[in-house]
Amino acid sequence: MISVSVDEAALMEIYREEVQKKLDKANKDLVLWDTSELKRRVCMSWNTIQENFFYDPRFPKHKIGCKWYYPAKEAEAFLLIWFEEQRLAGKKRRSLA
Repeated sequence: MISVSVDEAALMEIYREEVQKKLDKANKDLVLWDTSELKRRVCMSWNTIQENFFYDPRFPKHKIGCKWYYPAKEAEAFLLIWFEEQRLAGKKRRSLA
C-alpha cells in the first residue's frame, strides 16, 4: 500500500506564489490602460478621478479617437507621487487644526 502525505500549508504557499507570479506578469504585459483599467487600478469612479487628478498637467493621458489611454508605467509613477502628496497634505491639514 502506498501512502502520500501533503503539507497543506506548504502547498497553499506554493499556490499563492504561483498566482502572484501570474498576476505580476499580467500587470507587466499592459503597456496602456484604458479608462476602465484606470478606474479599476485606483478604485475610484470616473467623476472622482476627474475631480482629483485627471486634469493635473502631470498626469499622462492621450486621447485617440474618442477614447482616453494612459501609458501604464508613467500613469502608475504619477499616481504613486500623487497619492503621497495627498497623504502629506492630509497630515498638514490635521496638524493645523
